[in-house]
Amino acid sequence: MTRKELIHLLILQARANGFEFRKWYQDKIDKEWTTIQGAAETLSRGNRYYSLLFSHQFARHFWKAGRQMQFIVPTQEFKRVNGKGQEITVVRKAYTRRTMRGNAWEYHLREMVSKEEPLRYIRRFLVTQEEIAVHRSANAKLPPEKS
Repeated sequence: MTRKELIHLLILQARANGFEFRKWYQDKIDKEWTTIQGAAETLSRGNRYYSLLFSHQFARHFWKAGRQMQFIVPTQEFKRVNGKGQEITVVRKAYTRRTMRGNAWEYHLREMVSKEEPLRYIRRFLVTQEEIAVHRSANAKLPPEKS
């Protein structure tokens, strides 16, 4: 997926939640409006997309409170000490989450700021049916967890 395509999908997701993209674009980026594709093209050049990603207005709508949004929490692996004092490796399978909390947008903005590639961070919130199927089949192949 190209940067332009990703930005376009992000805009569509936020618009579906009430984000007035055209108004935002004309206020913040360029008074002249052509099309949503043209605007996505403009934002995809250089680092101009940062103005969209870190806009509070965009974030509030993209991660709208109470809204159903599928995203995949990746597989996690960590070590811990069990009751017998032995160090074991715990593997938590990837899973899909669906509902957003009230202040989720603030949390995700803070997380995105700390990432080297914010587009990679926000990309995981655009989950296609194919990706869900891939994660399910990958999780089916994982060995059972040991306690």
